[in-house]
Amino acid sequence: MQVSGLDWTLIIVYFILALSIGLYFSKRGGSSIIEYFTSGRSLPWWLAGTSMVATTFAADTPLAVTELVANHGIAGNWLWWNMVMSGLLTVFLFSRLWRRAEVLTDVEFTELRYSGKPAAILRGFRALYLAIPINLIILGWVTLAMVKIIELTIGVDKWIAVGICVLVTLAYSGLSGLWGVVVTDFFQFIIAMVGSIALAVFAVDAVGGISGLKESLVSLYGPELGVLKFTPEIGSAWMPVTAFFVYLAVNWWAAWYPGAEPGGGGYIAQRMFSTKDERHSLFATLWFNVAHYTLRPWPWILVALVSMILFPNIEDKQTGYILVLLHYLPSGFKGLLLASFAAAFMSTVSTQLNWGSSYLINDVYKRFIKPDASPQHYVTAARWATVGLVLGGALVTSHMDSIAGAWKFLLALGAGTGAVYILRWFWWRINAWSEISAMAASFVVSLFLQFGMGMDTTNAEVFARVMLITVAVSTLVWLSVTLMTSPENEDTLLCFFRKVRPGGKGWKPIASKAPDVQTDMGLGWDLMDWAAGIVLIYTTLFGVGKIILGNLGLGIMLLGISLLCFLFIRWDLNRRGWTAFKE
Repeated sequence: MQVSGLDWTLIIVYFILALSIGLYFSKRGGSSIIEYFTSGRSLPWWLAGTSMVATTFAADTPLAVTELVANHGIAGNWLWWNMVMSGLLTVFLFSRLWRRAEVLTDVEFTELRYSGKPAAILRGFRALYLAIPINLIILGWVTLAMVKIIELTIGVDKWIAVGICVLVTLAYSGLSGLWGVVVTDFFQFIIAMVGSIALAVFAVDAVGGISGLKESLVSLYGPELGVLKFTPEIGSAWMPVTAFFVYLAVNWWAAWYPGAEPGGGGYIAQRMFSTKDERHSLFATLWFNVAHYTLRPWPWILVALVSMILFPNIEDKQTGYILVLLHYLPSGFKGLLLASFAAAFMSTVSTQLNWGSSYLINDVYKRFIKPDASPQHYVTAARWATVGLVLGGALVTSHMDSIAGAWKFLLALGAGTGAVYILRWFWWRINAWSEISAMAASFVVSLFLQFGMGMDTTNAEVFARVMLITVAVSTLVWLSVTLMTSPENEDTLLCFFRKVRPGGKGWKPIASKAPDVQTDMGLGWDLMDWAAGIVLIYTTLFGVGKIILGNLGLGIMLLGISLLCFLFIRWDLNRRGWTAFKE
């Protein structure tokens, strides 16, 4: 690709901006691990929420979406669209609870909710499991995407280019901690969105506008394939009935997946308990879900559809997105889009580094190895931990050849654990052994099915079977273990109940011993907001899509339904006092 002087200037300006932000916040972020890992619990909702969106907008995301659309049409995105239900559950049921917990990591929550050696073992194991294998898989697949992009675009060694991106990311995230991460995330999200929209505009223009796009797709693939349908044809080869059932009825609550954890968790939870208060936590998570599902996808989908017309015979469907960039963007815009890819890549990597090091330092090093060191000592240790994670991520990149395949692998691996992560907030009987047995059963069953039995989760029907079997077995295991083991001691349960104040009848035996605690009484209304939020997200997503593709009447009707849902949620939150912000 011919990269002009203007293109290089835009790329260099972006890198200077990212480094400058890191240097500016280095003193504040390095003062303690509370500042380093949670920004002193002082983030406003719009900054925390945008950081969540930017983190899930990695360089791999448009490539994975392109692969899904090229293989299965627009409806292929149900692989991740089904997560709306989990995301909205986090907004209305869990965001406030996470903020009240006032933990430094979601793994630290383990010893707030449970007690004794099982809790300590669970905390240490989950910290290492998430910080190393899971974190390195994520770092590996986003690096794989960036390698593919650089390989096809600029005339420099791909590993040198990726190395520069990673080193700059390491510099600003290592120096300033979460402060540098979230502030750079804000600018990176803007850059990434502008770049993706610009590419979509030029791409659609190259095939004769929306009408030319639709005509070409019908001509090449036929109307019977339904490339432009928003919902899959149930019973088709790629979306059998079982798979669609799993996506809509099982995945969202049963499977743990980074960024869409049932009950919240990971770097999403990190942003929630970094906010100013529980109101900001709720609005941050709501903004994240709206932006994640309704603002971002359509530019990617449009470019993916264009790639199916312009490059119908390419073997690696992911690269269709990059090929459109190469051939149809003018000078200047190429630099903008390359900067946007770098921004998307670096926002995800910076979060993974900060998130992973928070587990290694707060939940392993500080908890088990050196519990009484100075705040500066832990910050220094965290910076070294980020270096180690960078080196580890580099080792796994070469072992991945499908980004969407990595998504499905993680989904299958985490199947069956989600119910525990939801119920631990609302049922006093859940104990540390519940989580341990759920994780162990899911891990063993999923790996046995995928590798021992040779079940290939890249096949939709097989993926659905793996999910159903894993969920069924692991649920049976953890429920049995829960009922066969003793509950947590009363002091721990009372302490948790007083601090977090969860509502619902699942805490009735503990609530009777703490009559002075005022719990959340609006669980039914929370569930109504959840349902309205789901409708809001889907009608906005599909309404925007219908308008883009020329069906103005239906699009406006869907957006009207979305507006009604928004007004209902706003009315309910206002009625309950949730629009008052603490500044």
